[in-house]
Amino acid sequence: MPTLGLIHNSATLVPIFTEIAARVMPADVKLLHFVDESTIKNTIAAGHLQKSTMRQVVRLVGSAFDAGCDVAMVTCSSIGKAVEMAAELYDQPVLRVDRAMAEKAVASGTRIGVVATLPTTLQPTADLVRRVAAEQGKAIEIVEHLCEGAFQAVMAGDGAKHDRIVSEGLTEGMKGVDAIVLAQASMARVVASLPEGAVSAPVYASPELGMEHARTVLAGLGQ
Repeated sequence: MPTLGLIHNSATLVPIFTEIAARVMPADVKLLHFVDESTIKNTIAAGHLQKSTMRQVVRLVGSAFDAGCDVAMVTCSSIGKAVEMAAELYDQPVLRVDRAMAEKAVASGTRIGVVATLPTTLQPTADLVRRVAAEQGKAIEIVEHLCEGAFQAVMAGDGAKHDRIVSEGLTEGMKGVDAIVLAQASMARVVASLPEGAVSAPVYASPELGMEHARTVLAGLGQ
């Protein structure tokens, strides 16, 4: 039975990825979830990805493989650099949830908007899009937009305020772009709630695209 290990920084992501897996994964794929909130909380507190957090991510990936997973995917964009480090250290596939999203966005045009509710997620996501474009030899322009106060609102339990700030960022802050990248998976539900035509460009979120990529990787293991 092929097994996918999903490493999260919040328990709220478990049902989201379980639901996506039910739709996109073959019935014989087993999921194992690993949750460690310290990876994001310590990164936010420090304002950047620390070496101690990188080591913790590497350990979490190792735990997933020790538990019998064939592929490990980290579902947080803020710690992408640590995921790439882990990929160098293990023989089994280690995936970034946002890689497929970045590739889709780069393929969509040259002016790419990146929206985030945290600066610690905005920068790594924008950097990933730049790197993917460089690998493809494509010149792009990135328009960064930080939805100030949205993360604090959702942490305080005010989901409505979070959604209002994010929707303003998507509609007002992203005018004139060819594609929009959501730096946080939690923002996808805001896009779904907006009226048709409110956002001028295609919007890419990592969970669905990341899981589809993981499906392809799992399928290739048996060949």
